[in-house]
Amino acid sequence: MKDVVCVIPALNAAATLPAVLAGVRGALPGALLVGVDDGSRDATGDVLRERCDVVEVFTENVGKGAALRAGFARALAIGARRVLSLDADGQHDPEYAPRLIAALERADIAVGERIRAGSAMPLRRRVSNALSTAAISAVAGRALPDTQCGFRAIRREVLETVTGVGDRYEFETDFIIRAARRGYSIVAVPVPTIYGAKSHFRECRDAARVIATIWRHRSGTAH
Repeated sequence: MKDVVCVIPALNAAATLPAVLAGVRGALPGALLVGVDDGSRDATGDVLRERCDVVEVFTENVGKGAALRAGFARALAIGARRVLSLDADGQHDPEYAPRLIAALERADIAVGERIRAGSAMPLRRRVSNALSTAAISAVAGRALPDTQCGFRAIRREVLETVTGVGDRYEFETDFIIRAARRGYSIVAVPVPTIYGAKSHFRECRDAARVIATIWRHRSGTAH
């Protein structure tokens, strides 16, 4: 059984991936890296094959949620006790990975909580992030940390019993709500807010999917 497996979904991230993967190797030297190429059209697949231990490849873009689901399934098959997920675009600082993993000693899920005040996060993103976190917390029935941050560490038991629904960014919202409702403990680990890399999140389209996910759980129609 492997202690820590890192899952990195990637889409057209050849420019940022080498630094991200090197950072993870340096921060968690004993971890096994699972890269998921989400239908990239650049050299992302080549970078993953060269630098990751395991690579999953989608020939067409299926979405971050589907990529994470595939990565989590592979991590479980490998025998991971703890799974770390982080983005390939450089918005998550790998140096904080050990803090997320260590937090699993006192919780089932550790979520990176981006520091909003005085950070580089644009004002509109700060406001929308705070509002969505409040809404998701209300639906989940408890106060949750930064629910939109993809920098997370998860214990094996959670991944074995919680299956997030949705193929794109709504997957992470759905997953955290389901985990909270099942009674799993969730803690926040402060992480820096890094902006500058191009995000694939589309504020209208993807925000609408997140809102729809919140509504389905609120109305009791989520399955």
